[in-house]
Amino acid sequence: MTAGTSPMMLLAAARLLRGGICVSDPGAPTAAALLARATHAPSLELLDPRTPGFLRHGLRRVEVGLVTAAQVDAYGNLNTSVLGEYDEPTERLTGAGILPELAAGAALVVLLPHRLRSFVERVDFVTAAGGLSGPLDRARVGLFGTGPVAVVTDLGVLRPDPATAELVLTDLHPGVTVEQVRAETGWPLEVSDELVATEPATDAERAALTGSGP
Repeated sequence: MTAGTSPMMLLAAARLLRGGICVSDPGAPTAAALLARATHAPSLELLDPRTPGFLRHGLRRVEVGLVTAAQVDAYGNLNTSVLGEYDEPTERLTGAGILPELAAGAALVVLLPHRLRSFVERVDFVTAAGGLSGPLDRARVGLFGTGPVAVVTDLGVLRPDPATAELVLTDLHPGVTVEQVRAETGWPLEVSDELVATEPATDAERAALTGSGP
């Protein structure tokens, strides 16, 4: 398990998936997709974006993408391009890949360790659009997909508020407090009136996580 990835993070992400067609980044996103397929979503189909012709034929079939990023902001915009100013960055990152296309046309589940350096008020560069700056912005620029529907972290789950497009805390993992989450978030994080606690792993999930399942 990579640094910052917790079993609760994988569980919470996996539980968001059902049957359908999915593309996932390596590491925690793929682990969450495989966990879903091993437990409650056996019909989940994983597409490999490295397959020849994927961008021409495969991308339009994708219903959900499991991704990660270096930064996410209050509106769910993602940065995998640069830190600092684009022309004179302090760090160049992995780049866009197919992330902008996924964010434009599919639902995204973002997996990211919840640290202040990554959860910023505004990303340094918008590699992939979330809510941009408000609830009407995606439609205004012609983005037909839903974009990020959840940001799943090792502390909890954030989802965009339908009225504002701003990420709010909706799920809290066991042993974590709201104050801990807010301390690692670079904007004044709102908390859902219906905040729930993440359920512990079932026997089947535990077996899949430890590799002892069928």
